[in-house]
This record gives sequence, C-alpha cells and structure tokens, in this order.
Amino acid sequence: MEEKTILELKNISKSFPGVQALNNVSIKFENGKVHAIVGENGAGKSTLIKILSGVYQKDNGVILINGKEIDIQNPRKATELGISTIYQELNLLPNLSIAENIFVGREKRNGVFYDKKTTEIEARKLLLEVGMTIDVGTLVKNLSIAQRQLLEVAKALSIDSQIIIMDEPTSSLAADEIEILLKIVKELRHKGKAIIYISHKLDEIYEVSDKITVLRDGESIGTVETNNCSEENLIQMMVGRPLVDLYPKLEVDIGDEILRVDNVTSGNLVKNVSFTLRKGEILGVAGLVGSGRSELMSAVFGIDPIDHGSVIIDGIELKSNYPKDSIDKGIGFVPEDRKMQGLILKMSIRENITISCLEDISSRGFISSKAENAISHDFSDKLQIKSTGIEQKVENLSGGNQQKVVIAKWLATRPKILILDEPTRGIDVGAKKEIYTLIGELVKIGVGIILVSSELPEVLGMSDRIMVMHEGLVKGFLSRNEATQEKIMSLILK
Repeated sequence: MEEKTILELKNISKSFPGVQALNNVSIKFENGKVHAIVGENGAGKSTLIKILSGVYQKDNGVILINGKEIDIQNPRKATELGISTIYQELNLLPNLSIAENIFVGREKRNGVFYDKKTTEIEARKLLLEVGMTIDVGTLVKNLSIAQRQLLEVAKALSIDSQIIIMDEPTSSLAADEIEILLKIVKELRHKGKAIIYISHKLDEIYEVSDKITVLRDGESIGTVETNNCSEENLIQMMVGRPLVDLYPKLEVDIGDEILRVDNVTSGNLVKNVSFTLRKGEILGVAGLVGSGRSELMSAVFGIDPIDHGSVIIDGIELKSNYPKDSIDKGIGFVPEDRKMQGLILKMSIRENITISCLEDISSRGFISSKAENAISHDFSDKLQIKSTGIEQKVENLSGGNQQKVVIAKWLATRPKILILDEPTRGIDVGAKKEIYTLIGELVKIGVGIILVSSELPEVLGMSDRIMVMHEGLVKGFLSRNEATQEKIMSLILK
C-alpha cells in the first residue's frame, strides 16, 4: 500500500490554568506506519491523545485528515472521522457481553428488533482478527486484562478506524500477552492502519514502531526514524540530558533483620511463603503476572487476611492483621494500582500526602494546617513533584507525579519497611531514575525495601537479593551477584 499522510497536526496548543500542556506541536502520521509518541510524564502526550479523541478541544492550531481541515468536537465526532483510542484505563462495560461491548450504541438490528445472531456472528469475525477464540457471549468482567485490551482493538476494527491510538497498551500485560498484542499491532500496520503508539517501554517502541516523535514540556523536540536513532540518543531527547547509570545501586551496609514472614498462606494465591528482610536491604520479588506477588504484599500489609503463618517485625509478631497495625509498626505500602488503591484522585496533593499521618499532625481532633502544609511542601520538594502547588488535585497530575505523591504519603509516616509494588509502571525513564535514586537514599538510612516488579532489568539492577515466585509459591532466592534473567526464568519454570 502506498504510504501517505493521513493525519496532520499543525501548531497545536493547549493550556490549563497555570500549565502550558502543548505549545505549537506539529506532527504528520502516515497510513501503514506505527508512529510512537514518547516523553517524560507531563510532556503533553495525554493531552495530545485527548485532543485527537475529542475529550479536549485545542486552543490553537489545525488538524487535517487526508488534507482536509477537521474539528473534533467530541468523542463521537472522533469515531465518525475514523479515530479510535484505546486508553490505559479501558473503556468497557463489565456487565455486558463481548459482542454487546463491540457494538454498543451501534447494535445490529432486524427492522426495529435487536439482532443478536448477526451481532454475535460479526463479533466472532472481529475476535478472530485479533487472535481471540473466546465465546462472544462471555461477560467482560470475566475477561483477563489482556483479553480486554484485545477486545478494545476488535472494537476499533468494528468501526473501520483508519487511525488507532494506543495509550500504554501493554502496561498491565505479562510477557506472553505483550507478544500477542505487538503481533496484532504489526498486522494492523500491514493492513494500512495508522497506529499512534504511546509507551514508556523503549524495547517495545524499538520493536514495533517506524517513527518516533519526542515531546518535552509540551513541545515537539523532533521526529526520528526508529532505525536511525539509538536508545541513548532517544533518552537524551526525552529528558534533555544524558541519563547515565539508570539503576544507581549503592553499596550499603545491610543491618539486622527487621521483617520475618513465616509460612504465610492467604487465599488461593499465597501458599506457605517465608522470607526475611534486613535494614538497608532491597529484596526484589520476581514472577509472572498471577504468581501471587501482589497478593503476598497485600497480606503482609494487612489488606488481605492471613489464613496461616505469621508476620514478625523487629522480633515481635503482629497480633492482628489490619493495615493500621502494619502502619503503626512501621510498614508503608505503595500498591500496584496507584489510582484505585493509592490515591484519592479528587483530593489535593496536600490531602493525599498527609492522610497517612493525620494523628501526627492533629491535636484534640484538629489538624494543624501549618504542619500539614510544611509536610506537603517538604515532600513535594524532595520528590520534585511537578504541579501548580500542593492544592492541585491529584487527578490532574501526570502518572509519574501521581506515583511520587503515593510514595510521599508513605514517607510521611517515616517507615522502617517500604513495600513497592510495580513502583515505575507507566512512568517515563526520567521519573524512573528519580524513583531509583530515592530508593537508594532510603536504604542508606536503613529502610528495608521490598521491590515487586514485572520488569526483570529493574529487579536485577536494584536488588540485593531476589525472591522468585510462581503460582503462589517461592521457587527460590538469588543473590545480586548470581542473578540473571535466565536464572530467574529457570526458577519460575522448574
């Protein structure tokens, strides 16, 4: 297929109170190409996507499709123009079937009556295009995250979208699921679709994209051919500086044992797990999605009940299994899903940071505004949270800055032990480096860190020891010096 510009942005600008989100951004997208958009959190990627999908209106500039100027007033108009967006937070109706979700609002009809048979036949054809063979009558709530991602792609194909925007499509997928999705992306490219692909995972960008546009501070830094740009140069374009030593693992004197987990069983996904953690130690936890890593951390922190076994902190067993008891004993927990579990999105940065330590800043039932503001400003400065101020609502922050707020919330409790479950998921390489540096500073003062991550380079680069889990069981431990990706996978599969 002849490649031509299908979508062109000319001098697109968008501002919010106190923030210039996009400033004169110009990009051309071609059919039959995968065009990646990269940049640090807050660079303007999300704003750009929302303008193209009709959620936001541009302040200035021109958008053209096939050379014709268009106005995307709302999401319905974007759909009519052949633009589909697959968001990181999926837009599906859990209590409807697969077929109903694909054709919602566009139901197949026989006269005035809903034609279930035709709807399901068409849905099956679309599922086959994305490699799914599941019953189209299955309710969406019973699908895995990977299946939901592929369903969103099928939904985009159902309206014959020529432009498909994918926002962090693999952020919650396991390695084998990522492979399937990337294969689908390549097939869509072969069919002549224009794919706009947003991801923080540079290995994916290099595998699947033809071109890369870098945004920084709301401006387009440049567009490069993927094959002609090294990862080192791309990172420098993103952050504006060379990024050396991504995993700044410090040589720290590891102290005495502060945490012992003995034969803990919780539900069906944590089975007789035992491990220890020492002061200043980073214990990495590796395993495939569904291995029980996150469930184990929830049990240790007291969110999920412990059916059997014990959690011992500084030699004293926790007698009750509730988060408040864990917090009182010095455990902090940055959960896997920051938006659902870690933050109150409608509240401010100040309120989110101090909610974990209200007892420390209250007297006779009254919160000290002076203390609250001091703590919020202190951690906002230390973690370099980019915002308009501590009163900004957390829902309006970038993903990386939201994650920093979650971490700040727990640092405000002065923890002895900090559990980090997927701490860098969905954030850019610059913000990752800042979080890794912060972890290094914490272990220097004796905080014990449990680092759960699906990214093996992260686990290998940051950990003193690595605990490998599979199907709820501990399959083994590896020291920093002996650990490799191959050895971790070997333990998982043995």
